Amino acid sequence: MNSKLLLREDAIIKTVAALHQRISDRFPGSGLSNLCTQLLEVAEKSAVRAQGIGESVWWIRICGYVLALLVIALVGGMVWFTTHSVRFKDEAIGWPDLIGTFDAGTSGLIVLGATIYFLISLEIRIKRRRALIAVHELRSIAHVVDMHQLTKDPERMLRRYRQTQNSPAEAMSPMELSRYLDYCTEMLSLIGKIAALYVQRFDDAASVAAVSEVEQLTTGLSRKIWQKIVLLSDINEFQTRHVRVDPPEEKPDTTAPPNVEPM
Repeated sequence: MNSKLLLREDAIIKTVAALHQRISDRFPGSGLSNLCTQLLEVAEKSAVRAQGIGESVWWIRICGYVLALLVIALVGGMVWFTTHSVRFKDEAIGWPDLIGTFDAGTSGLIVLGATIYFLISLEIRIKRRRALIAVHELRSIAHVVDMHQLTKDPERMLRRYRQTQNSPAEAMSPMELSRYLDYCTEMLSLIGKIAALYVQRFDDAASVAAVSEVEQLTTGLSRKIWQKIVLLSDINEFQTRHVRVDPPEEKPDTTAPPNVEPM
């Protein structure tokens, strides 16, 4: 694959770090800032994890190579034994012995072949387990991001909105709420990018499917948040156009009434 088409771990880490700094500047000590700190830690580990998922498991490869050499040696031994038994037939070796030897060699080849197949599948299963554990962590972070924006409703910006006793106590200005929701969408987008990083060098159907599920999850959550952002923009525009201007209060007339002589 062209290196220009690959996701770069350092670029992702740099983007997450910049987002974390922006959130900390705008909402210091907030839950979203702490969550972005965890996402930054995951991004910093993603390079090592992606390398561990993409690289070969060498002890399995070495065992597979040794078994492959044994298979070659076993096949060569069977061929040598068969040719020498037929061309230079010894009266002590008959066809029943030859058939028995061939049957034993075939059984050995089947066992060695099954062992090689097991080692190949074992390497895939090890990599798949690493990828699924990493993807599951990102899926959990995406759900936590959704929990943070759950109570951030644009309708709280309406003038007629009235808080109840159990309403969220946190109050934000329209601009702060818009930035908060936008930060959530950026975090969800970066979660999808980190998930894609894990499988860009590991073409496994199950792992790719798990990453696709995370990307669909983050895309769906981002779409829901963007609906809130659009609604918030519409509310601000409507309230700006329909600003209620109270008429000036009438001052009481303090002048004394004219003297009227009694009839």
